[in-house]
Amino acid sequence: MALSRRRLLGAGLALPLAAPFVLRARAADTVTIRMGVLKLVHSITPYFYEKFLPAGYKIEIIPFSTPTDGKDAVVTKSVDYGTFGIAAAILGASSSQPVVVYGSECNKGMAVVARKDDASINAITDLKGKKVGILTGTTQQVFFLERLRMVGMTEADITSVRVAFADMPGALQRGDIDAYVGAEPGPSLSLVSGVGKIVEYPYSTPMGSLNMILATHQDRLKEKPDEVTMMLGLQRQASAYAMSKPDEIVAMTVAKLGLDKAAVAKAIDNVELNWEMTPKMVAEVKAYADHMLELRQIRNLPDFDALLDLGPSEKLAKA
Repeated sequence: MALSRRRLLGAGLALPLAAPFVLRARAADTVTIRMGVLKLVHSITPYFYEKFLPAGYKIEIIPFSTPTDGKDAVVTKSVDYGTFGIAAAILGASSSQPVVVYGSECNKGMAVVARKDDASINAITDLKGKKVGILTGTTQQVFFLERLRMVGMTEADITSVRVAFADMPGALQRGDIDAYVGAEPGPSLSLVSGVGKIVEYPYSTPMGSLNMILATHQDRLKEKPDEVTMMLGLQRQASAYAMSKPDEIVAMTVAKLGLDKAAVAKAIDNVELNWEMTPKMVAEVKAYADHMLELRQIRNLPDFDALLDLGPSEKLAKA
């Protein structure tokens, strides 16, 4: 009887001792994927990935303040995947950095904004001689410089002031600049505060409304092609879900990025979340690179076969 009791006690004690090992084994089976995003409303889609994430995976979101920071994180493998402006991707690829674009994050999401009380600025041509806030090395800069070229102007016709996206509305309000080329929700924040007005949404160039892309390291694509396709599948589901529920985009953006609710709500109309690398997108990327070369922002065109991989997108489109 005593022996049975000892056996029973031994069995009972074994359970709590074994449990931690079981939990650790399960945790070890979970694959954590690090996803870099920008602190912008049109970079919000990855926050919705969890709704569609397969069992055994976990998404860790890592926010960055500038597109270059996001691109560098992908190149150095500080993150596994990232979403940032196409300009940063082209800049990296033209310098032979191992960045590859496997999908699209969004179109639109940018605007040229001036002070509402400045009656002298109502069009791009009115910016001649004005102080304009621009973040160098961004998609917005390339679009704006092309718009200047289209109206017979160059950057020499304005006073370019380097300003971070988040600081643009405040700089405009203080009068540090006369206008800025911003990313949402900055333009919408200037509108809802009553300080700013839209000069134009710069989507009339051959680059269309192309803005942010999805990228990874070339090694990741070679070593884990199925995972890359899975990540694009998450983008496909999450972007469709978010675009059908604008209130949830607002709530998620406010909760995760701490941005102004009214500004985010207004910005939704200027944001188009998406996923697919279409022939149109590829043509716009190449037009974009041509403009960057013409503007001497890059010394040579990137190897587009290395920069753009349509495989995951074509696979999902067929499915």
